[in-house]
Amino acid sequence: MTQQILFFVLHGSLIIHLGLIVVCVWRVWRGENVIDRIIGADLVSTLILAVLVLVALIWLNPTYIDVALGLAGLSFVGTIALTKYIADQQLF
Repeated sequence: MTQQILFFVLHGSLIIHLGLIVVCVWRVWRGENVIDRIIGADLVSTLILAVLVLVALIWLNPTYIDVALGLAGLSFVGTIALTKYIADQQLF
């Protein structure tokens, strides 16, 4: 019984996260200004991290969690670098 509930919760959460990714990609594509697009891109990467963790839980494969951790580090550095570039008009 509890495995069926977990199955439905994980798959339902995966569907919701994929729908949210579509909304955020729309915001990145049609954002009003650069700040909206940066926030949307950062949120897309965060949602992709959540999807990778959900896939790891569904398929019982811990490799996806390692990929999610690497992507989190790259996303953080990329967001900081892009914001600094937009604020100062120079990279470093």
